[in-house]
Amino acid sequence: MSATKRFRNALLVCVLLFIVQPVRRSDAQQNAVTAQHDGSHDFDFEIGTWKTHLSRLQHPLTGSHTWIQYEGISVVRKIWDGRANMVELEVDGLTGHVEGLNLHLYNPQSHQWSLNFANVKGGTLSVPTVGEFKNGRGEFYDQEEFNGRMILVRNVWMDITANSCRFEQAFSDDGGKTWETNWIAVDTRVSDGAKKAQ
Repeated sequence: MSATKRFRNALLVCVLLFIVQPVRRSDAQQNAVTAQHDGSHDFDFEIGTWKTHLSRLQHPLTGSHTWIQYEGISVVRKIWDGRANMVELEVDGLTGHVEGLNLHLYNPQSHQWSLNFANVKGGTLSVPTVGEFKNGRGEFYDQEEFNGRMILVRNVWMDITANSCRFEQAFSDDGGKTWETNWIAVDTRVSDGAKKAQ
């Protein structure tokens, strides 16, 4: 084989090896991936027993301004070392009794949580809202059917302290241009002594 052919073959092998090599990340890109927030314990603040004040808009997306008030307890249990938890809600108001369950599940690949709600009347899990915490605020979204129409749903955790937090749910029927809040839960932690007295 001539020197020209050998050189051409060697050059071809080098080009092919370069093409099939995995793309290497720059140091800055690699550090950004490494530093990505592990949110697997973002819901740890919620573990425990809470006194819950719940305000629910009676007829969402109808122009209603009538709110129904409830009082009760939420009990939150850690599952899978905090990478999941289960919330049991039980509240009473003038219009009746509400029992619900919320299963929060962490996805380690996406670093996001899914919130999966069920009430005792329906007995099935809702469409999960999916999202994450940033700067002490958790935002979770989904798209689901409501009164025969597809709407956007937003769930937000905010005002989080060691002994209190606030949860709001809002609906949008215009693609997220406007939001109507329809569920507000303000939770206050129940101390161990208060739990024993119950």
